[in-house]
Formats: sequence, structure tokens, C-alpha cells
Amino acid sequence: MPVATTRLSSRGQVVIPEPVRQRLALKPGTEFVVVGDADVVILKTIAPPARAEFAKLLARARRQARLAGVRKADVTRLVREARSAR
Repeated sequence: MPVATTRLSSRGQVVIPEPVRQRLALKPGTEFVVVGDADVVILKTIAPPARAEFAKLLARARRQARLAGVRKADVTRLVREARSAR
């Protein structure tokens, strides 16, 4: 595993060293979740699920919503309310 150092810029930016970017196949625009605790900062890449996995997640969510008695009209109303609350 490559080890390298980097610095925080005055604008709060951190450069991920090239050997690490190459090893992890990171491209411009890659999104991360950032977690900080004590003196540790963790960057975890965010990747969308594959189509098949997304279809399974969607089917499961729909099934659970049906079991809970949630209707499409309920979701539409709640989204409208949430957007107007901004």
C-alpha cells in the first residue's frame, strides 16, 4: 500500500497523491464521504449501485412502503411539503 503525505491548503483542499489516485483508480469528479474523529480523517468513495442492485433496492423499498400503507399520493404530498419548507 503506497504511503504519501499531503497538506491542507488555505482553501481547505487536500491533494490525494498520484500513486494513491492511480491505485484506487480515482478520477476527477469522484465523490467522497468525509468522516473525522480525533486526529483521523477518512475519505470513502461514493459509488452508485449497479442497475441490477438498484432495481433490487427499489423493489424492496416499494414492498416495505406497501406493507406500511404508504401510498404514492402520500409521498408526493410529503415531497411537496418538504420543498416548500425550505
